[in-house]
Amino acid sequence: MIGDGDEVLYVGKAKNLKRRVTSYFQRTPSSPRIGLMVQKVLRVDITATRSETEALILENNLIKSLRPRYNILFRDDKSYPYIALTAGDFPRVTYYRGAFEKGVRYYGPYPNSWAARETIQLLQRLFQLRTCEDSVFAHRARPCLLHQIKRCTAPCVGLVSAEDYAEDIRLANLFLSGRTNDIVDALTGKMGEASERLAFEQAAMFRDQLRSVQKVLHKQYVDSGKDEDVDIVAAVEQGALVCVNLAMVRGGRHLGDRPQFPQGGEGMSAADALLAFVEQHYLEHPAPARLVVAGADLDAVRAVLEEACEKPPGVIAARFASEKAWVEMAEQNAQLAITARLRDTSRAGEQLDALQAAMGLSERPVRIECFDISHTQGEATVASCVVWEGEGMKKGEYRRFNIAGIEPGDDYAAMRQALTRRYEKVAAGEGMRPDVILIDGGKGQVGVAYEVLTELGLESICMVGVAKGEERKAGMEQLIWADGREPVRLGGDHPALHLIQIVRDEAHRFAITGMRARRSKARIGSKLDDIPGIGPTRRKKLIETFGGLDGVRAATVDDLCRVEGINRKIAEQIYNALH
Repeated sequence: MIGDGDEVLYVGKAKNLKRRVTSYFQRTPSSPRIGLMVQKVLRVDITATRSETEALILENNLIKSLRPRYNILFRDDKSYPYIALTAGDFPRVTYYRGAFEKGVRYYGPYPNSWAARETIQLLQRLFQLRTCEDSVFAHRARPCLLHQIKRCTAPCVGLVSAEDYAEDIRLANLFLSGRTNDIVDALTGKMGEASERLAFEQAAMFRDQLRSVQKVLHKQYVDSGKDEDVDIVAAVEQGALVCVNLAMVRGGRHLGDRPQFPQGGEGMSAADALLAFVEQHYLEHPAPARLVVAGADLDAVRAVLEEACEKPPGVIAARFASEKAWVEMAEQNAQLAITARLRDTSRAGEQLDALQAAMGLSERPVRIECFDISHTQGEATVASCVVWEGEGMKKGEYRRFNIAGIEPGDDYAAMRQALTRRYEKVAAGEGMRPDVILIDGGKGQVGVAYEVLTELGLESICMVGVAKGEERKAGMEQLIWADGREPVRLGGDHPALHLIQIVRDEAHRFAITGMRARRSKARIGSKLDDIPGIGPTRRKKLIETFGGLDGVRAATVDDLCRVEGINRKIAEQIYNALH
């Protein structure tokens, strides 16, 4: 649906195009949101696909890229954490985010990083699986500390056979799949078998492992008493805010939940938001066996899942006591998330009002950008630009600038280069114009920044420097004005200073992490680049094989020869250069 100025208002899909489009243009609109949208529609553009699945994927991609005003968009769900079991004779258990790879088994998603990392710690205690990187595993000469505290069986030095380790992996797979009763049965059988063979030490080991498993099963999770995988999705609406809360039950254990706030979708209802979330989430992630829903029509949810999933889950309303308890918790947590969001919004409004008064602005600022410079004695200079907009930091709009062509350590030149690169597009009519620019620095940096803005014709933007002062204590910062006014110290309790500190500290964090990454990359690259015969391809193979320069340095000549493209002559050159 296209509006004035070719603005994309809405993206949808349809099996029957005439019926779907006609449904929007009724005398009585189906909802206030649809009524508002239809008033603005000037034309409808159409794209045909070969299948319903292609239409679903195209719709999802267009919503994420175009962000239409009347579509409901949730944050990219690829950020959910997983637990991965790698392939090989001695698989590794690890925390994972990102695209799936062939040959690796993934378990999840988990609602938050805490739940995933806690599960990995349980696997270490129960089954003593390795968690080290492959580059470390391949070059160990003696067991590490995890073996000494009985968190790993040390397959790296041959203290466990491949068969025994494979059995531990099988039990871990059962645990992650929720088949805990099978684990108890397997360990009980092993304990009895060892006792019959008079292998009492081994029987005692299985007994202790069995006790640990049983203890874990009664730990801090809400347990349904059944080995089942269930997702609970509840939507709560309060005023103009809608929250969709996803709670996850795996193997009968309630692992926690995750509140989601939709973007866009003017005038959306809780039911609209829930349907949009279900479609977007299960298009990206595997669905459990059952889905307990509260806040939307079950038939509408089933219809969405039939398109999004190859094997749609069973969709039900809460029936039993355990399911009703899950729904009640999900709705309560959604309500708490809304309360927290409203409180944060109120606090942000108070801080912005205070900032407006402190800087003498005619209107409350909406967009704040802050710059910082980071380097190590002039090496790997990086400038950061972070953005506060509306109610909080907008991480998707952060930018880093790798500074080049200046004297090492010249912060003024670095600031000039960063601001020029950022605002020359704004001066040309591209990009968002900020209401306030913060410079992490004193008079010198502020002076350079003002010169850049003046040259670009943007001197009307309010700009201020944030100087830490001689004591460099939080709350003692001074605001340095570009127009030569006397510096101002707001005081540690001033709401405007709290906001400035949040944005300034985030700019510093973003700059220093970028600098460290650039410095590390440069140091690793330069060491290997100085060796004759090592180009970008061989360098990449070496780093990937050994997990970094330290791994390459620890490798023997024979180890280096096993890398694709490295013969003995080159291996000896590498070894000699690094030693």
